[in-house]
Amino acid sequence: MPDLNPPATLPLPGGRCLGADETERHLSLMLEGAPLIQLRLERGSPLHVRLQETNDRPVGPALWAACYWLFTRDPGCQCLVWHLDEHPGEALLSGLLVATAHPNEYACERTLFWQLPQPWLGVSFSGSYPQQMIITDGKRHPRRPIKPRGEVYRRFDARLGAWVSLRTLEIEQDLARFNRWQNSPRVASFWQEEGSLEQHREYLSQLQHDPRVLTLIGCFDDQPFAYFEAYWAKEDRIAPFYPADDYDRGIHMLVGEGQHRGPHKVASWLSALVHYLFLDDPRTQRVVAEPRADNARMIGHLHNQCFHCEKEFDFPHKRAALMILGRERFFDRCSLM
Repeated sequence: MPDLNPPATLPLPGGRCLGADETERHLSLMLEGAPLIQLRLERGSPLHVRLQETNDRPVGPALWAACYWLFTRDPGCQCLVWHLDEHPGEALLSGLLVATAHPNEYACERTLFWQLPQPWLGVSFSGSYPQQMIITDGKRHPRRPIKPRGEVYRRFDARLGAWVSLRTLEIEQDLARFNRWQNSPRVASFWQEEGSLEQHREYLSQLQHDPRVLTLIGCFDDQPFAYFEAYWAKEDRIAPFYPADDYDRGIHMLVGEGQHRGPHKVASWLSALVHYLFLDDPRTQRVVAEPRADNARMIGHLHNQCFHCEKEFDFPHKRAALMILGRERFFDRCSLM
């Protein structure tokens, strides 16, 4: 059951904020203090929701806001059953709602809700990018879209009470912190990329011009704390070690700021990173990682986010654990809030 004394507001990307007056049987949502939607609730599994009033606002966005509020309030809730007198065309077209076998009854499934890309994504071209197969260094793979610039993902983590966001790395802006992070003994023991500013400038410049890799900075409340590399597995050195699909993505991860370590922080940023990659292109069916096989802590964090260890294998520079998370498993067990 949800806590009926939640935080008074739930921030949305773009600066707006949801507020609510919620009781056991009623929910009134406000957007920026203005009435948005009023609902009658019938608690149970599933939770039944009856629309009472939408206050002259577009119904589709109001239904989305109510689903977001209810799923965020109760991460154990897997389905909302809506009773609507009018046909919710926009919500059905988007996948927010699906029709049930009963007249005027529609379901919102958590597994579908979190696959809707907006408002979490920034500018993204991958989802609509056409497929053309090409060959690079003897590897046949889809042509990759132009890499984005700027913020690519933003979501308020209600558990932490903080924004988690991802933006692309900008060399002039991020070189000094990248250098500091890579030269810290804790990071260097796993990444083995210690070096000077110029060496790291060259490293990042090469990746910037590599269509296979997207370099990202992770932020909590807009403060950088981590560096991630998201790569297309089909063109990567990992491809010979498992049957990589055309749109599999892989991740390398580095937390540079010590105050943002800990299981609760990892759960936030790791789920956000995987969520972003699955949203960025709906054809992506798996996210993979290959931490060092003796990195028990990171492997444990990956297990906690529903990755499984397929096997161990040998790169030239390390023995690695092949960790895999499928799209269906991620969204079926999705605990985002």
